[in-house]
Amino acid sequence: MTNRQPIETRIAMGRGDLDADLVLKGGRVFDLVTGDMISGDVAISGDMIVGVGETYSGTREVDVSGRVLVPGFIDTHLHIESSLITPLEFDRCVTPRGITTAICDPHEIANVIGTEGVRYFQRASEHTLMDIRVQLSSCVPSTEMETSGARLGANDLAALRGHPSGIGLAEFMNYTGVIHCDPVAMEKIRLFEGAHIDGHCPLLTGRDLNAYVAAGIRTEHEATSAAEAKEKLQKGMRVLIREGSVSKDLEALQPLLTERTSPYMCLCTDDRNPLDIAEYGHLDYMIRRLIALGTAPLAAYRAASLSAAEAFGLKDRGLIAPGLRADIVVLDDLESCRAQMVFCAGQLADDTAFERRGAVAVVGRKSVNAPRVVTSDFRTTGNREQTDVIGILEGKILTEHLVETIEISDGDKRPDPSRDLVRIAVVERHGKNGNIATGFVRGFGMQAGAIASTVCHDHHNIACVGVDYGDMAVASNHLSSLEGGFVVVRDGKVLAELALPVAGLMSLEPFEAVRDQLVKLRNAAASLGVALEEPFLQLAFLALPVIPALKITDRGMVDVTKFEIIA
Repeated sequence: MTNRQPIETRIAMGRGDLDADLVLKGGRVFDLVTGDMISGDVAISGDMIVGVGETYSGTREVDVSGRVLVPGFIDTHLHIESSLITPLEFDRCVTPRGITTAICDPHEIANVIGTEGVRYFQRASEHTLMDIRVQLSSCVPSTEMETSGARLGANDLAALRGHPSGIGLAEFMNYTGVIHCDPVAMEKIRLFEGAHIDGHCPLLTGRDLNAYVAAGIRTEHEATSAAEAKEKLQKGMRVLIREGSVSKDLEALQPLLTERTSPYMCLCTDDRNPLDIAEYGHLDYMIRRLIALGTAPLAAYRAASLSAAEAFGLKDRGLIAPGLRADIVVLDDLESCRAQMVFCAGQLADDTAFERRGAVAVVGRKSVNAPRVVTSDFRTTGNREQTDVIGILEGKILTEHLVETIEISDGDKRPDPSRDLVRIAVVERHGKNGNIATGFVRGFGMQAGAIASTVCHDHHNIACVGVDYGDMAVASNHLSSLEGGFVVVRDGKVLAELALPVAGLMSLEPFEAVRDQLVKLRNAAASLGVALEEPFLQLAFLALPVIPALKITDRGMVDVTKFEIIA
């Protein structure tokens, strides 16, 4: 949705020989190279900036006197599906907050419906105001320890290349496959050799980290401590500071973000839902928070745009300067980072612009093909009381590998709310094998009922936690009737729900409606005793077998450190 003028026209407008298409009058531009404030107008020709720091006349002029202009923000790694809304609704939700580029990995929908899901995102990117860049998903499924709905091999990825939204290969989560030269991993990396390859290597260090980076992997968003991030910087990786709805790493990494390191650090959200966006914000929240914690504004804003553009080879953006894409955020001040106006490729992101966008047919309907479960399916049998337990670390997707003594009664290890030991189960929902795996988790604080979800990274089977097997069965079965989503159940009654019929991941409703339903779900979960701020996405990450230390898939409990299913 851009409008590129001829070179001669741009030159004439930059010289002032012709009126510019659009002039932002009277503001100050925050220069992310020198840190200076540049007074003067910003002249725009079509989708491109042609002049700054001078006086211009325009066919259309907008008064921004007293305000600060910064380059549009770039989210360097996210899964739009985790916002629970379609790409066009995501655009409408976050672009007015200043996000003008989103580098996404559609591996959530790809794990459900394969290449059709990736192509859906590519088509959507042709209609959004923001520039959605669609990386090609490297690990579908993420490992061989789960059942997904689809599989993407190197040949599938090769067929998806060439779309204008592409940059390279998305996060390579199977880091053990890389460092041990798994043939499937090597085939994909060779396909993208010399292009951009995103990283994903939590807690990797030393020679193993050297080996991973030597494969040509250049960015990393899984660092959860300053020490981990520093080693990755020292080994040539660009570190993406993440602040999602579950994994909140900003405060841990903030001390490392300085004017010296900011050229090599970026910002990302990974997974953030509309309720968090409404209550806190998106990248705008990250910038506000970083500055409040003492980060220099130059470092924060540089990480949010210029450094991101450089890290991903987007040479046409990241500064308010002639010859670059007119992605501009108009602020009252740097510290509060509250967008008053946002321009994407020279177009004001207002209601009229959003209404003009084209429509994109949705995909992935009727994707939940799970077996109908009964109460007895949630029993956990075993002949020893020593039991592996997933320990939640709130604000992280890392988990602890706990071992607890749980009494065996009538051949079953029962949930024990008094010890915060609740049942967790994963039910295969793609119609492949009907697997059901059960285990224990600590950290929900649940005292009654059950919650369940089809947002279950990355395979997106049904994940359910509860203290009552009957409620767990009701919750899991109800998700099939919704075509996927979230549900809270107590005493056999559905207390709250959110339907996500697009591949069991995204709503067909406006983001405002999804936000309101999330409030009801959060309150319903709290009525069960759940103490987590974001229980549904926290639940989703308990099934991701590439994040240490203990997880669960439809095939059983997974020791991620050993990269094996526990017998």
